[in-house]
Amino acid sequence: MSARFFLSILSATFIASFTGCTSSSKAPITDSYGPQPHLPEPKASLFPTVNIAPAKGWPAGTMLTPAAGLKVQAFAKDLQHPRWLYVLPNGDVLVAETDAPPKPEDSKGIKGKIMKMVMQKAGSSYPSANRISLLRDSNHDGVADQKTVFLQNLNSPFGMTLVGNMLYVANTDALIRFPYQSGITQIRESSSKVLDLPAGPLNHHWTKNIIANPAGTKLYITVGSNSNVAENGLDQEKGRALIMEFDIATGKARPFATGLRNPNGMNWQPQSGELWTVVNERDGLGNDLVPDYLTSVKDGAFYGWPYSYFGQHVDTRVKPQNPELVARAVKPDYALGNHTASLGLSFYRANLMPQYRNGALIGQHGSWNRKPHSGYKVIFVPFQNGQPAGQPQDVLTGFLSNKEEALGRPVGVAVDAEGAILVADDVGNMIWRVSPQ
Repeated sequence: MSARFFLSILSATFIASFTGCTSSSKAPITDSYGPQPHLPEPKASLFPTVNIAPAKGWPAGTMLTPAAGLKVQAFAKDLQHPRWLYVLPNGDVLVAETDAPPKPEDSKGIKGKIMKMVMQKAGSSYPSANRISLLRDSNHDGVADQKTVFLQNLNSPFGMTLVGNMLYVANTDALIRFPYQSGITQIRESSSKVLDLPAGPLNHHWTKNIIANPAGTKLYITVGSNSNVAENGLDQEKGRALIMEFDIATGKARPFATGLRNPNGMNWQPQSGELWTVVNERDGLGNDLVPDYLTSVKDGAFYGWPYSYFGQHVDTRVKPQNPELVARAVKPDYALGNHTASLGLSFYRANLMPQYRNGALIGQHGSWNRKPHSGYKVIFVPFQNGQPAGQPQDVLTGFLSNKEEALGRPVGVAVDAEGAILVADDVGNMIWRVSPQ
């Protein structure tokens, strides 16, 4: 019997046994939304719940369901695992077609190999296209009619931002930049390395996002943790689980906020001017812990990981404990549901859909480790006076079939030049566009 065949049998047995023996949550998912989520007693386990929605893609004639008064259409099709979006000032849309880099240390052992198979079944962990494509809607009908390879031969690229005439790209291992001129459809110049980023053979959370401050003087870079709860050792977490601030003029970087397990989306709140982020929290404490969250990011703040969650709720699995850090852990502003894998974040500033003005649009990639499933949609969190004000509202649903298959999974969310909402779907290999009927 080959090792691969044995591993396949073991993986199938693992998935079937853990999926079958895990009871479903009796609590409504709404209990884990808002500024005061319900946090039950933890149920620690060696392995997390496994409840995969197998990646299927979109059958012909199947369509998403937008909120009342809105319509949805395919802005672009036939992409290769589109994850992140960036809208250039001239209206062109950049999309990072990307997936995880090789991570030999992260998939060692039976647990690591099984988890890789889990991710593949969920629609990830395939060879990365390692490119950024440019999409242009030249006749303004809501469908991209031009597509070009804008940048290629990258290394698991994710975040993108334009500062002046320089386009910054966050590869998994480095921040790089390219010269940019408005209207070009391809960059042929070589990149310049700006800053090394934590990566290596153990690279658990590989995505790196970037955003510039409004003045264009600083960049903010997300770096996820190298584990679930530091089980690989705290020495493997150096420079991780944080948002970094990079000063463009001096080339110096510093931790801006720490204790953030896996921050992804970042955006500036229009009313307060504060930086906000969405964060994926830890696994292995049951269906109803820990909620992912949306929070303002305070300079110098510590948000708990790995020692505590949602403020000062101690995670006893972490050794050694650090009560001094826990005592100053900042409670996040707004919970986004348990295991929803909230990734995309964009505050709505346009006028096309005034009902969303100043609020947060969030792409929830969807759970693989909760019963029943959570996420698999785009939601809106209303804001007043710079703070969340009310329950989340569904903007785009229908990513799960009635057979609990993942027809698509939303990731990055952006607002185009006309004010429509763009959503990257990395299982459906599409970009969706939501606009008024």
